[in-house]
Amino acid sequence: MPIPSRFLGLVLALALTACATPSATQAPSGGMVAAANPMAAEAGVKVLRAGGSAVDAAVAVQAVLGLVEPQSSGLGGGAFMTYYDAKSRSVTAYDGRETAPAGATPDMFMGPEGRPMGRQAAILSGRSTGVPGAVAMLALAQGQHGALPWKDLFSDAERLADQGFPAPGRMAAAASGRFGAASTPDAVAYFTKPDGSRIQAGDTVRNPAYAATIRRVAAEGPKALLEGAIAEAIVAKVRQEPTPGTLTLEDLKTYRPKAEPALCRPYRVYIVCTPGAPSGGPAVMEGLGLLARTDIGAHRGDAEGWYLFSQASRLMYADRDRYIGDPAFVRVPVDGLLDPGYLDARAKLIGPTPAATVTAGNPPGAPARAADRTREVAGTSHFVVVDGAGNVVSITTTVESGFGSGRMVHGFFLNNQLTDFSFSPLDREGAPAANAVAGGKRPRSSMAPAIVLDKDRRFVAAVGSPGGTSILAYNLKALVGLLDWKLPMGEAIALPNLVAAGANYGSETDKYPPGVVEALAARGVRLTTGGGEGSGLHGIEVTPQGLRGAADPRREGVALSAN
Repeated sequence: MPIPSRFLGLVLALALTACATPSATQAPSGGMVAAANPMAAEAGVKVLRAGGSAVDAAVAVQAVLGLVEPQSSGLGGGAFMTYYDAKSRSVTAYDGRETAPAGATPDMFMGPEGRPMGRQAAILSGRSTGVPGAVAMLALAQGQHGALPWKDLFSDAERLADQGFPAPGRMAAAASGRFGAASTPDAVAYFTKPDGSRIQAGDTVRNPAYAATIRRVAAEGPKALLEGAIAEAIVAKVRQEPTPGTLTLEDLKTYRPKAEPALCRPYRVYIVCTPGAPSGGPAVMEGLGLLARTDIGAHRGDAEGWYLFSQASRLMYADRDRYIGDPAFVRVPVDGLLDPGYLDARAKLIGPTPAATVTAGNPPGAPARAADRTREVAGTSHFVVVDGAGNVVSITTTVESGFGSGRMVHGFFLNNQLTDFSFSPLDREGAPAANAVAGGKRPRSSMAPAIVLDKDRRFVAAVGSPGGTSILAYNLKALVGLLDWKLPMGEAIALPNLVAAGANYGSETDKYPPGVVEALAARGVRLTTGGGEGSGLHGIEVTPQGLRGAADPRREGVALSAN
């Protein structure tokens, strides 16, 4: 949504000298791509060098990611994207989130005894798959901001699928890992070598079915997936046992991605933009709004800085879990959550020691909502593209769990995105969950691809991450590191991850400076290791020397210049 004039005025009033902020003074030259796999990043760079736009390159990156990182995203998944137009200095949010079929019901994930289905059974069921939206969303954006013909953006994906590519380490590990979807008949058939063993890193993988699908998408656009033979195969696969879904050809044919002004708010001397609900954008914005009322900038990486971060995170998660859903179906109090008076009151809850419990607040305009019972799993990727004209794409893309539902058609996996809905539609008092299932509804997401501008709405940086519900904390950490602690993008990304929600403080305890973990424990913040998907932050920033990109050292991504 557009920035209210009162907020923009606050940004202008708080402006500091340029030396105190990341610079936005030098326009990009050839552009840059930061993505989770070198083959995907190279595909995007080739498009930029051929004169393509940021969105053109994003199409190429996604097409390759779906092949070399199928555990994370693909043609059968969805995405959220923020796009910065350098000429108009505007930011648009594109919503390619999957939708539930028209036949979906609020009790879809309830078992015969009135209790929620087991998590794994739900993921592997036909009920878990929503209408895939990533390709349709990219086609919408490319039609508005592309410079090259759509059909020319898929050559790397087609070549790699036909000729073969070396199995990346993460893909090979996931194929033999703990994801239940890796053990489905389709996954086993794809990842098993002729000698009966699973693929290993470096093994040559060919996927001629994917190449054929890519050729159809290049020729027909999203219609290739949402109508015709591939659509029929999707419906047939979803309707197979166990626990068939209700997806129809009409559900696929009538899918529409969305585009609207991004959700933008001031933070310090910057403007931060993300998609709105049902993405994780409003939650990240609330986290920043809470931290803006602290002096976290004076505590770069010390125990007090991490304490403030953890307590703001707990408040952010509590509100997000209670109120965020698809605004086409439920009233989502985004303005109330970001209201200055509400943020003032919530920030005062950050005391010298952590509260024993943290509950959702009552922001202006908030309806009565049930406590949330959504359990969001992880299988996602993030990438950033900046083109030579200074246009920017920040996109988080997903099939939900690792390899989605484990059901494969025409060379790609189908998503299990509908398990991002709350399995229980009501609480004991009958209050509805904001994220309950409904036909045609988009499930709540944590994905929150961010773009940062300066006071004149010039591009400063873009960043985002996969990680399931941890995405909110990962993105918030990177933004704090970059904007408050003035760290280069790579150092901000490499900061320890700390996910504080409820009474849990999951973190990377071995990554802090000496004494920080002990000091936090003395304050009542006891960090624990493990749990959840690691981050995969990727970002690009503008410096006086030009673009500087970074990839999360926890994964196998790269940032490549198109110069």
